[in-house]
Amino acid sequence: MKYLSTRGDATLRSFSDILLEGLAPDGGLYLPASYPKVSDATLQRWRGLSYADLAFEILSLYIDDIPVDDLRALVRKVYTPEVFGTKEIVPLTRLGNSGIALEALSNGPTLAFKDMAMQLLGALFEYELGRRGETLNILGATSGDTGSAAEYAMKGKQGVNVFMLSPNGRMSPFQQAQMFSLQDANIHNLAVEGVFDDCQDIVKAVSNDLEFKRKWRIGTVNSINWARLLAQVVYYFAGYFQATKSNAEKVSFCVPSGNFGNVCAGHVARMMGLPVQRLIVATNENDVLDEFFRTGGYRPRAAAETHETSSPSMDISKASNFERFIADLLGRNGDAVKARFTASSFTLSAEERGKIADFGFTSGRSTHADRVATIQRCHAEFGVVIDPHTADGLKVALEKRDPGETVIVLETALPAKFEATIQEALHQPAPRPKGFEGIESLPKRFQVVPADVATIKAYITANA
Repeated sequence: MKYLSTRGDATLRSFSDILLEGLAPDGGLYLPASYPKVSDATLQRWRGLSYADLAFEILSLYIDDIPVDDLRALVRKVYTPEVFGTKEIVPLTRLGNSGIALEALSNGPTLAFKDMAMQLLGALFEYELGRRGETLNILGATSGDTGSAAEYAMKGKQGVNVFMLSPNGRMSPFQQAQMFSLQDANIHNLAVEGVFDDCQDIVKAVSNDLEFKRKWRIGTVNSINWARLLAQVVYYFAGYFQATKSNAEKVSFCVPSGNFGNVCAGHVARMMGLPVQRLIVATNENDVLDEFFRTGGYRPRAAAETHETSSPSMDISKASNFERFIADLLGRNGDAVKARFTASSFTLSAEERGKIADFGFTSGRSTHADRVATIQRCHAEFGVVIDPHTADGLKVALEKRDPGETVIVLETALPAKFEATIQEALHQPAPRPKGFEGIESLPKRFQVVPADVATIKAYITANA
């Protein structure tokens, strides 16, 4: 399997090369030259596999430059009940007779779905860097959960430094504490005076400075890294197998979305042949993606227009992974993709907009009042406490579900990470898993920095 850029650089690269590289040299994102197709017989064979073995089967379709035995051993070491809490790894909970189920993705070390991919990414980085005898400086941006998941996966790893940018003051106290309390020498937390999009813009600017990137061996852990998105494809298959009895059935997925990475993994699974009826994108008040799927216009907002909400991990107005979907929508026309994403905004032609339905996408929007009401309803009717981001997904799923349709809502984080909203909705504290008592009071290690590329480059140079 070889990979090329969404923006037209047709130089074919191996999986291990793009694992360490992140962004393509032309500023695009990597995609496989084609999506492998999965037959009905293969789907049937995969039904009885453990999560780790299912992950191996899917990953091995995309990774052919790591020896098979090494890849299998690596995946089995990552996806264990000891790390993720259950033998299913991503257990499904049906919400009564509503036709909706929650797929639990948040039982990993940092209580967020990002662990599902980040634990694998950490293992892949350590394996590949060890094989090459090289080091890597990871530069990432987080709106809340990517940072802690990455840092917990990379802390203490040989040959890896992590420089994580986060919007200063815009994460929940629990999210801040998870990241800033880490004291490992290879972890660097930089709180940027701005919003998540400022952090993400800095990561892209540094990655696009090819001389600096190559000199300091800069890599990424955001979902612009194909390896991370690939790991997320697995739980769509796992959720589907739990929700259905045969491959003749179709399901839909509703995905809370800010940066489009999580739902883009569902797009990849559907392109591979997973029987997915619809991919329902759920946004919060930062509704750039909902606006796109309603109107065909993609209009990223400036920092001043990006709302600070009670589902902060989705407070994003420039969805990086969206470029991968648009590349597929435009038939992998690199010049057309580059023109769209180097402009401040774009609008699809009528013909292009008509193709969206072929990919199964639809969308909806949720507000703070919706989140609170949905958390209350889920608790009262089903006895389940959900976090605000999952509430965005459940609200939209309840609104968009067709009669007779099974909709799987991807849970994104445990409610303990968002204490204030749970308290507001339920008038009681969120359940807190053992081992996280008093995390907010731990000593913190971080540095506040301006939203300035030169400042971040100087910090990397001084601390790499």
